[in-house]
Amino acid sequence: QVQLVESGGGLVQAGGSLRLSCVQSGRTISTPVMGWFRQAPGEEREFVAAIRGTTYSTMYGDFVKGRFTIGRDVAKNTVYLQMNSLKPEDTAIYYCATSPWFTRTTGHYGNWGQGTQVTVSS
Repeated sequence: QVQLVESGGGLVQAGGSLRLSCVQSGRTISTPVMGWFRQAPGEEREFVAAIRGTTYSTMYGDFVKGRFTIGRDVAKNTVYLQMNSLKPEDTAIYYCATSPWFTRTTGHYGNWGQGTQVTVSS
C-alpha cells in the first residue's frame, strides 16, 4: 500500500513562492506518474501538474502559465511543486496522488495524501 504525505503549505503574500513536497512510503516500487491537484472551497478538485517516473516528462494545468515547476527525486521517493508568482486565486488545499497513466483526469489518480493548505493573501 502506498502512503503519500504532503507538506510545505502556508500563508504567503501575492507574488511570493512556496515549495510543496510529497513523500511516498509503503510500496515504493517505481510509480509511473505522480500528480499534484488542488481544491478550493466549493470547487472541484483541479489538476495542477504531473510527472512521469521514467522519462521525467511533465505537464501542467492551463492556469499554471509557467509559474509552477514539478520535480521528482526518485532516491528520496519525493515529488516537489515549486510555486512562484502566487496569486490569491491559487489559495486551495494541494494534494498529491499516483496514477498508472500520464493523465490530467482526477479519476485516474489514487493513493491521495491528506493535503496541505496554501493561502495567498492579496
